[in-house]
Amino acid sequence: MRFMLFLPLLLCSFGLWANASPCPDWDAKRAHEEAARLGEVIARWDDHYHRQGVSLVADEIYDQSLQRLRALQACFDLPEAHAPLSGAGGPIAHPIAHTGVAKLDDERAVARWLEGKRNVWVQPKVDGVAASLVYQAGQLVQILSRGDGVQGHDWSRHIGHLAGIPRQLPEPLHLVLQGELYWRLDHHVQAQAGGANARSTMAGLMARKQLSDAQGARVGVFVWDWPSGPIDQGERLARLAELGFPDSQRYSVAIDDLAQAAHWRQHWYRSPLPFATDGVILRQDSRPPAHRWRAKPPYWIAAWKYPFQQALADVRDVRFKIGRTGRITPVLHLSPVMLDERRISVVSVGSLARWQALDIRPGDQVAITLAGLTVPRLESVVHRSTDRPPVLAPNPSQHHALSCWRPSTPCKQQFLARLAWLGGRQGLKMPGIGPATWAQLVEHGVISDLHTWLGLEREHLLGIPGISTTRAEQLLQAFAQARRQPFERWLRALGVPAPSHLQLAPDWATLATRSIAQWRAEPGIGPGRAAQLAAFFADESVGLLAEQLRAQAIEGF
Repeated sequence: MRFMLFLPLLLCSFGLWANASPCPDWDAKRAHEEAARLGEVIARWDDHYHRQGVSLVADEIYDQSLQRLRALQACFDLPEAHAPLSGAGGPIAHPIAHTGVAKLDDERAVARWLEGKRNVWVQPKVDGVAASLVYQAGQLVQILSRGDGVQGHDWSRHIGHLAGIPRQLPEPLHLVLQGELYWRLDHHVQAQAGGANARSTMAGLMARKQLSDAQGARVGVFVWDWPSGPIDQGERLARLAELGFPDSQRYSVAIDDLAQAAHWRQHWYRSPLPFATDGVILRQDSRPPAHRWRAKPPYWIAAWKYPFQQALADVRDVRFKIGRTGRITPVLHLSPVMLDERRISVVSVGSLARWQALDIRPGDQVAITLAGLTVPRLESVVHRSTDRPPVLAPNPSQHHALSCWRPSTPCKQQFLARLAWLGGRQGLKMPGIGPATWAQLVEHGVISDLHTWLGLEREHLLGIPGISTTRAEQLLQAFAQARRQPFERWLRALGVPAPSHLQLAPDWATLATRSIAQWRAEPGIGPGRAAQLAAFFADESVGLLAEQLRAQAIEGF
């Protein structure tokens, strides 16, 4: 269903894509290569979906990839070689053509569509596979896949197993219904669970040669049109309910304006339903006779989809964040994308090993989701650029728990992270001093190691652009307060690898002489932690820092 709905919408969507992402600055050769590779990937997805009933990629990512391909073709005047439905059509003609549906991108587009229309209804946009159901003398005799809207494949072999679909109507009617075969879910909340792979599950099942009774029992149908039924939508829905299709009436509401459409869209997005949905359908009551329907979006139907739960994002740059303990975290800087009404421009890869395995470079496209509905998360690499610029990553051997106690060129990030920890709530709790302040002080050369801020005076601070007399006094007060912190808090601020329950007393000299065996004797200290503690107190740079703190008369050193 996704392909047939999406293709006619590209002219509408392209303008929005182009405003957000100008045409790439590529020469003709690269543009041709990028479009060709993208087209090959999409063609492979199409083949698996239509021929095997297997969805290799989330529907949202497919839609955005196809949108990107069309945009590249328009940018560089390339031929439109890809036809998503070229392999979708089947050998059997539909009694009545399946129309597509125009997509409305936002509330303004919905308001424009509603303007001048009367007797409009809103329904959930059920996320399944579209089909025609053919009844003769009240008996279900044929089920056809949507295909290309004109011809589809015969799924009638499954009729005997589809207990959730009426096989015999209460009246001996000859009729054709169009609707969505869906996978039944229990109290499914779209905003929380997303699509739950319901569409690909249905596509895979219907592509099988045979279903089990248990599988067939979980297949439902949402009839979204009775092409030759009563002219009035309310009457159509009532008659469908009488014939055994209650979902259509239960989940259809007459509306008068945008506010009501928005209300029901949010209601169904956040309420338990028996099926997955990906938006709402707006449907005008009146429409032309069925014999005039064509396999393209008509004026009387439109879709208002839910916010993306996965977004396709261009990687602009790969940077590396080095933490206090030397952990290297690759961070992708993205061309901004909207995800559940949030603007996303950066995402963490998680670890250096994962980045190396994925081999992400600028120019690639990645799939982004929101973990816990708030934190951007990298799902996968969707498309790789034909251009593979080198990315120089930090050397892991140079960064570890005992490295970078001074801000040399390769150590600056880790050193700043040490300062941020030292002044933060886990450390000395310096009010009004965060990472930006430490970076400012290091950048202007007044801090060269982890203790020199203790010797700063007003004149040093006032010589830094942007620091006023008031700000200088605030910093000096914070430094003085930190100086008075107890010995154990100073050790925590320096990053001693000790669990919170461990008592660190009485002084540096005592702790520095402890052996691994003595550390292991402490409650809750295993061999690994004991070795870390011994290494920390034996490290030459840490020992030198302790001497400097002793010279500053810091308690315990």
